[in-house]
Amino acid sequence: MKRISLLLMLMLSVLFTAACGNEPGNQNGGQGAEEKAAEESVSVKDALGDEITLESKPEKIVSLIPSNTEILFELGLGEEVVGVTDFDNYPEEAAEKEKIGGMEFNVEKIISLDPDLVLAHESTAVSAKEGLDQLRDAGVAVYVVRDTQQINEVYTIIENIGKLTGTAEDANELIASMKKNLDELKSKAGEIKEKKKVYVEVAPAPDIYSTGNNTFINEMLELINAENAMKDQEGWIAVNQEEVISANPDVIITTYGDHEQVLSRDGWQDVNAVKNEQVYDVNTDLVTRTGPRLVEGVEEIAKSVYPEIFKE
Repeated sequence: MKRISLLLMLMLSVLFTAACGNEPGNQNGGQGAEEKAAEESVSVKDALGDEITLESKPEKIVSLIPSNTEILFELGLGEEVVGVTDFDNYPEEAAEKEKIGGMEFNVEKIISLDPDLVLAHESTAVSAKEGLDQLRDAGVAVYVVRDTQQINEVYTIIENIGKLTGTAEDANELIASMKKNLDELKSKAGEIKEKKKVYVEVAPAPDIYSTGNNTFINEMLELINAENAMKDQEGWIAVNQEEVISANPDVIITTYGDHEQVLSRDGWQDVNAVKNEQVYDVNTDLVTRTGPRLVEGVEEIAKSVYPEIFKE
């Protein structure tokens, strides 16, 4: 009898301990929940220096610039994207998303989509400050992506978007793939014996624009062992036609879809690129958007400048 009583007491003790462990206020159970919550929340500093914190992976995302959209889709977040700009044209699925406007976005439309996250861009953060503040006041998390002209910083942008959206592993894989492809292009460029001078035109006559130092295109030309004819100037520049004629580039690349008109310009007939019909066009989106397709842009320029090396 005494033995049965002891056994009964032991069973009750075990049951009591288990019950306490499952109580909401139990220290161990609460600690586990806190640790889980901490793992799900993430904080990332944006281009304005603001710390943006999300408690869980966003289920609805609005993108305010095409480059952000391209990154999101590449990270497998196409389903989560609920709103894009009127300019979003890649991938094709982006065209099916709700449009929230262009340079001036529709705040009411964005709020109606009930997003957990809005990806803005530093290039329009000042002009769009009022609208972004309205979104913040409505309780929407707004992350401002850095404006950059350096490929290395694009990797950081992808990494940060990956962290915010719970796709950090995919982001790291994407970055590794981009670096690998660029390394292969740089390796091929090492075979080049005679460097060519290249003039890149991003806007046609009468208001001609090109790109100088500290731009993606300048970095791309350096990566493929070519010389930018406008390298002595900074950023996106208005060009005097005499400057181009004087520089006498070996190759001319346009980014607006009409390279043929360059061949018939008055006074350009003695420029090497025109004389030898080495004038080509590349897709502007590939060489200007801060996203995964920049590597494709490098390759397109490389094939135009050194076809004998890069078209093999």
